[in-house]
Amino acid sequence: MSNLRNQVQLIGNVGNTPEIINFESGKKVSTFSLATNEYYHKEGEKIQQTDWHNVVAWGKQAQLIEKYVDKGKEVAIRGKLTSRSYETQSGEKRYVTEILVSEILFLGNREITD
Repeated sequence: MSNLRNQVQLIGNVGNTPEIINFESGKKVSTFSLATNEYYHKEGEKIQQTDWHNVVAWGKQAQLIEKYVDKGKEVAIRGKLTSRSYETQSGEKRYVTEILVSEILFLGNREITD
């Protein structure tokens, strides 16, 4: 079970047009938000709870995202959680948790050929 450590699998909808950054070295990175929905019933009413996740993909995964993923697209991702911190211009320390993609699966009706 050692390969199950720090593994995340999510199915959701892309919340924004993925941002693509091309580096001079030839490397490429894609970042986007992913919305996952959970439903439950409360007092006979169906309630939807949406969670937002920050997603980062490098290399081949970033190329696929650039080519095939738009806002609203349903995708399944597998990856690992990463955390980092940074300081704002005003000196405030911020913490970010992201999912680093190792695999992506495109869901829905759109046919993909590559």
